[in-house]
Amino acid sequence: MSSHPKQLALERTLLALSHEVDEYLEDRYHDYFERHPNRPKRGTTASASHDGLFSIGTQFTPGYGSDLGRGYLVVIEIRTLQKVPPAIRQTIEEDGIEFLRTRLPLFFPDRKIEVKRDGSVYKMVGDFSLGDASH
Repeated sequence: MSSHPKQLALERTLLALSHEVDEYLEDRYHDYFERHPNRPKRGTTASASHDGLFSIGTQFTPGYGSDLGRGYLVVIEIRTLQKVPPAIRQTIEEDGIEFLRTRLPLFFPDRKIEVKRDGSVYKMVGDFSLGDASH
């Protein structure tokens, strides 16, 4: 079963947004930790998700059991074998989330989308509608 073109466009936009957050975090924190030895150097693969110290992505969740409902989880992973102190992990994550918030209006100019804390995770919630499916 193939996805609707508007769904594919939404997913491409989310991927581009994730890559911008990845680039931002790489610029700021790339020398804090050694990247995992199995990860290629930054910028050497076709996707920022597959190289460097960070892997940023989004994952749809239907939101069952959540007061915020459905949305997209924001996943910020630090790809290292080193122990990352919780305070440093939190600082990096919060920095990445704040940067993502500044980019949302550029990536989704005609939609109301916010990033909110949902338990122990961050979630983008708001207007992810695809509009009229007949077009």
